[in-house]
Amino acid sequence: MRIASWVLLTLVGALNLLGSLGSTWVAYQTGQDQFGKVALSELTAGRPEVATTLRARRATAAAWSAGFATLFLFVVLGPYRRGDVWAWWALLAGALVVSLIYLARIPLLGTTAGAAAGGILIGAVVVGLLLDVRRLLKPGP
Repeated sequence: MRIASWVLLTLVGALNLLGSLGSTWVAYQTGQDQFGKVALSELTAGRPEVATTLRARRATAAAWSAGFATLFLFVVLGPYRRGDVWAWWALLAGALVVSLIYLARIPLLGTTAGAAAGGILIGAVVVGLLLDVRRLLKPGP
């Protein structure tokens, strides 16, 4: 199960990184962003400074997501794959923080838009970690 665990977690990290890079592309290149059913051009109605601000916010979020995914992959492919117990807890903690902030939009902003990403992330990470939960039962040195 250990191999299945780190492979699944690698897939989660890689998909997160690819999604982040895709979001970066939307922010910097296309300008065809959507906010629910409203296009960026419709939302900003000829105010380029508002469009730039919204695109910059997307780019900032994408940058942090890409950074998290990169760090996540380094931990999975190094210490976690090696069997370090602390890496199990670090991956869980990182995914929980990201997911809780994602999911906070439901009670705090009254919207579920984008919340699914947080739910999918924590679900996949928990499944991946549970595949190798036995590492936590090993006696320490």
